[in-house]
Amino acid sequence: MPEIFPPSFTPAPPALTVSAEEAGQKIMQLLARRLGLARNMLHRWIRTGQVRRNGARVKAFDRVETGDSIRVPPFALQILAALEQDAGRLRPARFGRETRNRPLPDIVAELPGLLVLNKPAGLPVQPGSGHTDSVAGRLAVHFAHLPFKPTPAHRLDKGSSGLLLVATSYKRLRALHEAFAQHELKKMYLAWVEGVWAEDGPCMLRDLLAKTGRPGQEKVRSGQGREALCEVVCLYRKERRSLLSVNLLTGRTHQIRAQLSTRGHPVCGDVKYGAHPHRDGLFLHAFSVELPDGEYFACQPPWSGEYALDA
Repeated sequence: MPEIFPPSFTPAPPALTVSAEEAGQKIMQLLARRLGLARNMLHRWIRTGQVRRNGARVKAFDRVETGDSIRVPPFALQILAALEQDAGRLRPARFGRETRNRPLPDIVAELPGLLVLNKPAGLPVQPGSGHTDSVAGRLAVHFAHLPFKPTPAHRLDKGSSGLLLVATSYKRLRALHEAFAQHELKKMYLAWVEGVWAEDGPCMLRDLLAKTGRPGQEKVRSGQGREALCEVVCLYRKERRSLLSVNLLTGRTHQIRAQLSTRGHPVCGDVKYGAHPHRDGLFLHAFSVELPDGEYFACQPPWSGEYALDA
């Protein structure tokens, strides 16, 4: 039988082609997102020259461009192929069984590089201790076929509902992170709080907030830490509660909940910060967001009964 290849033939090493959605990432980020392998392993491949970009050696923090050919060790793509055969077989440490076959939150808008989701209360954005189902997990399962998996650009408390920005390209993800860091996004929340809010006009809340407690049981307290700013306007008063709009100027963990609680007005249902329990949970909703280029999105809260906005 004749030889298929001459004795000197060496099969070309496998390669990944950088898509437009992935362009701009550091090569380390690209490999971590594409292959889902430990970063110390990826560092070793790069350091020993097993990873090449367009035939040349690279450093971990070199950035890739659309169309770049990234050579990786042969077994790396075998791992990737195995994962792509069954999108449900994801790493259990990040995405558990309860994430499979779960629907995505409602899509409010879909733009180049961006999904705007309406996150329901009770669903965390990221997996963590005590829960494995999450928005990030559902995105990873639903879009397992894409080279760049849609990525939440910010966090929203598990108990809160409302708008969540999800980047579908690295360029958009980086732009959103920069906009958040420069306070160029305008985010407005609605909250029912306990008690009658006394101020009639806009009220600026300024505190220093810091997290305390063990992982998974953290709580935010005022008096030290990082500066937290928000502007509050009372929209409606009832006998024992008030509806507030909150213009969030900084994005600290549990910021709105902690700042309102320290003033004797915890968010209704927020047991963690001193409110009475409610069967429907937390009445805090990310109502609207405006991006630096003027793109504006809004969605109504899901509240019903006496908490409905038209009640």
